[in-house]
Amino acid sequence: MLYNTSAPLIVIILFVGIILSYLFGLRTMSGRKKKDPSYTSDGMGPLEGALLGLLSLLLAFTFNQSASHYDTRRDLVVQESNDIGTALLRSALYPDSIQLAFKNDFKNYIASRIVYYDAGADEGKILSALKEANGASTRIWQRAAVLSQQPGEPTRSMQMIPAVNGMIDAVSTREEARRKHVPESILWLLFALCLAGSFIVGYSSKSGKIDYIILCTYSLMTIMTIYVILDLDRPRRGIITTTAAHDNISSLMDYFQDDNAQSGK
Repeated sequence: MLYNTSAPLIVIILFVGIILSYLFGLRTMSGRKKKDPSYTSDGMGPLEGALLGLLSLLLAFTFNQSASHYDTRRDLVVQESNDIGTALLRSALYPDSIQLAFKNDFKNYIASRIVYYDAGADEGKILSALKEANGASTRIWQRAAVLSQQPGEPTRSMQMIPAVNGMIDAVSTREEARRKHVPESILWLLFALCLAGSFIVGYSSKSGKIDYIILCTYSLMTIMTIYVILDLDRPRRGIITTTAAHDNISSLMDYFQDDNAQSGK
């Protein structure tokens, strides 16, 4: 549910919740003092420190996990680009007629991988692109497998088969990385700690008045950190994306443009 919800919407709701929790903490303390004027919040110091420390620890843990997922996805995109490029270049080892058939399938395959990324979070388009890529890679693999059984082809096949295999494996590896996110249970716990921490900060206020410096600092720093966590975990949308890394795959289409230019001449 959280992954399909807009990150700005989540942090806006959380920001409002933090402010309301702080105000609720102040009001609770004011009500407590009206009933017992001698009551003070001095004993809340250890609880406040422990709760905010736990929040800081969870923020750091979640941020690290989200950043790790992002780095993995970006590295896999670059690795897939290298695998496709290697297989494409090794297709040049075959005679022109076979090489042309390989190039047509590689062109369709690369186009489907570009569509796979451009689909964003649209699962229907993603599945369609995966199906198209699977069809093209199957044709490439079957052709390479048939050619490997022909006499006089061992050197070419020893080069081509591993390259195609690595290219195909990269699809499932990258798809699994795309589906890996920070567990929602951790995010819900993080949100709960943010609200609880805000309540304790308000409840522990000695003045009983709104401290705008503490409120604004706590609220803004918390929601900014959480927004970055959410954004890192959604590399196909938001501010931090893997588009720069994916340009490596898009640039592979230049290989076919050069061929088209030569054939036009």
